[in-house]
Amino acid sequence: MSPFSDLAARAEKGVFIGVMSGTSMDGIDACAVDFSGKRARVIAHQTLDLGDLAGEMRLLALGKTPDHIDAIDFLGLLDARMAEHVGKCVLALLSEHHIQASDVVAIGSHGQTIRHRPASSPSFTLQIGDPNVIAERTGINVIADFRRRDMAAGGQGAPLVPPAHRALFGAKEDEDSTLITVNLGGIANIAVMAPDTPLLGFDTGPANTLMDAWIKHHRGLSFDENGQWAASGKPNKPLLQHLLNEPFFQQAAPKSTGIELFNLEWLRTQASTWLETLPPEDIQATLASLTAHTIAESLRPWLAADSEPLVVLAGGGARNQFLTDQIQDAIHDIRAGTRVETSDLFGIDPQCVECAAFAWLARQFLLGEGGNAPSVTGAEGLRILGGFFPA
Repeated sequence: MSPFSDLAARAEKGVFIGVMSGTSMDGIDACAVDFSGKRARVIAHQTLDLGDLAGEMRLLALGKTPDHIDAIDFLGLLDARMAEHVGKCVLALLSEHHIQASDVVAIGSHGQTIRHRPASSPSFTLQIGDPNVIAERTGINVIADFRRRDMAAGGQGAPLVPPAHRALFGAKEDEDSTLITVNLGGIANIAVMAPDTPLLGFDTGPANTLMDAWIKHHRGLSFDENGQWAASGKPNKPLLQHLLNEPFFQQAAPKSTGIELFNLEWLRTQASTWLETLPPEDIQATLASLTAHTIAESLRPWLAADSEPLVVLAGGGARNQFLTDQIQDAIHDIRAGTRVETSDLFGIDPQCVECAAFAWLARQFLLGEGGNAPSVTGAEGLRILGGFFPA
């Protein structure tokens, strides 16, 4: 039973706001989710560009600081600034979509991951964006710090979205067909909902993060819009095969990763000779192929099974036509005719899926119900995820 019995009653059929800034660090997504119907419904969506803060957080995530700032000061300042941006994004959502703060049960705020080390001893994960500040600025209860309890219970602390995907897309354990969701953020993760099988999921490797870093380095752009630059190049097969030697790709699940591993320095180390000789657009095309290939290979056991799987793409990368075409081709190479759609099929904008998941996780907290999937993260059991920060 939830210790927040008064809020639990509202949580059952209420409206929650989920807020997410992923490994791409390109901006904040916030969405309001109405849980009053048979299936959760996204009723509003807001984005906020992070501006200079994005570059500073990337610097911190790589363990670097500006020359004139102490490392701990830098962490503290960005923690507070990120929270201010989240508060601003939530207030804009309320204002522009005519939602009263009093009508929102709680905000589920993921924060910005700065470091994720599931394999260290002891393991740890760190997200910034002080929830105290968010509660103060918005006047709404905040649930935050979702990952560390799963990790304390022996889990990876990621991916957390698979059970939310099952709830958001209405998948049931007794259904005859397999539903697979692929989240294309900075890092790609999958959730597999197969008949008579526990929920499965894991990070597959980079989605957008390497492509974002490469185009930022060469063209000063935050991302490759619709994959146009990648489409102007040609994937290099020897380079792709070399990149696939990364041990993470052969690692068994449960597994999770982040920009601590897959970053520009990783690419320079792995592909130094090719970077000096190939046109940069060919490198970009190869990075798109790397994302597509590692996702498709991760799905191979379910694509090859005697079923008719539906693959649903979500996240910012689902709006990159070149990337999604590459993913579909790689999937069809394994199982021709596999249906590949975006989350629009379920009435949820791909950009909203992950923030909607954190709205769901906030609701789970107030209902006193587990938010993780031990079969996904490797945790010792179901755990109530997050901490409560009252308005």
